[in-house]
Amino acid sequence: MSLSVQFLSLLAMIGTGIVAAAFIDIIQTGTTHAGRKSMIRRRAALFEVIGWIIAGCWTFYILYLVRDGAWRIYDPFAQLSGMLLYVSFFHKIFRFFGGILLKLIIKPVLFLINFVLLIIRQIFRFLIKVITLPFRPIAKLFSRYFGNYFNKLEK
Repeated sequence: MSLSVQFLSLLAMIGTGIVAAAFIDIIQTGTTHAGRKSMIRRRAALFEVIGWIIAGCWTFYILYLVRDGAWRIYDPFAQLSGMLLYVSFFHKIFRFFGGILLKLIIKPVLFLINFVLLIIRQIFRFLIKVITLPFRPIAKLFSRYFGNYFNKLEK
C-alpha cells in the first residue's frame, strides 16, 4: 500500500469521525428538544445506540471502499481525532446550517403536512355529523323514554 493511499485512508477515517460525531450530535439534539412526555425522549438511549451502530456500519463501509476493508491500528485514533475536530471546530458550523435547514425546509414541510391532515380531519368530522344528523331525534327520544332502563342500579 502506497503512502498516498494510506494518507487518503487516514483522511477518510478523520472524515468519518467528523460525520459520525455530527450524526450523534443530531440525535442527541433531537432527543433533547423532544417533548418531555415524548416517545422519542423516553427511548433516547435506544436511538443513540442505533445511531452509533449506523455510524459504525457506515465507517466500515467507507473503509471497505477506500482500502477493501483492511483495518489499520491508526484508524480508531483517526476517527477519534475527527470527533474531536468536530467538537472543537465544526460544531457551530454544523449547528448553524442545521438551523437553516430546519427553518427553511423541515418546518415548512411539517406545517404543510399538518395543514393537510387538519383539512382531512375536518372533512371527516363534517361527514360524520352529516351522517349522524338524521339519527339524533331518534336517539333523544330513545334516551328520554328508555334511557333509565339501562342505568346501573345502585345498592
